[in-house]
Amino acid sequence: MSMEWNKVFGAVLLAGLIAMLAGFASKVLVHSKPLEKSVYVVATPEGASAPADKGAAPTGPAPIAPLLAAASPEAGQKVAKACAACHSFDKGGAAKVGPNLFGVVGGPKGHMQGFAYSDALVKTGGSWTYDELNKFLYDPKGYAPGTKMTFAGLKKDDDRAAVVAYLRSLADSPQPLPQ
Repeated sequence: MSMEWNKVFGAVLLAGLIAMLAGFASKVLVHSKPLEKSVYVVATPEGASAPADKGAAPTGPAPIAPLLAAASPEAGQKVAKACAACHSFDKGGAAKVGPNLFGVVGGPKGHMQGFAYSDALVKTGGSWTYDELNKFLYDPKGYAPGTKMTFAGLKKDDDRAAVVAYLRSLADSPQPLPQ
């Protein structure tokens, strides 16, 4: 009985091996080349422009000022729970993998004394304005290539605005909202 199962597994393995080798052989034997122009041409009326690609990726974050007007710090606190794995939020809190974020809005980049910030982030200079936080939270690696922060970013405008509103509330004297 056990030999029958060995035969079945052997046959499955052989079939997979043959399929894999056939794939390799097809790439060696057949060399495809891209078309110079599209085979199907879509006729458009004269003077009409082609429709914009709705699947195109956004080129950057939306402006933060109008989003902050409707943003909720309470919603931002919920979204920021994912950040709590690496950051603390309480006043005077210790650094974790990332720095404490109390008082970050309006503060200098590298605001926490004693924390080893990445050179990439320090080189950006300046302070954490609403616009700078918006850009950083949208794409940390794009904002400061080489940053230690491994977070992929917040692509949803509402989530990003809510987190910035929450970070704004974490201060003895919150920064005024942008006009």
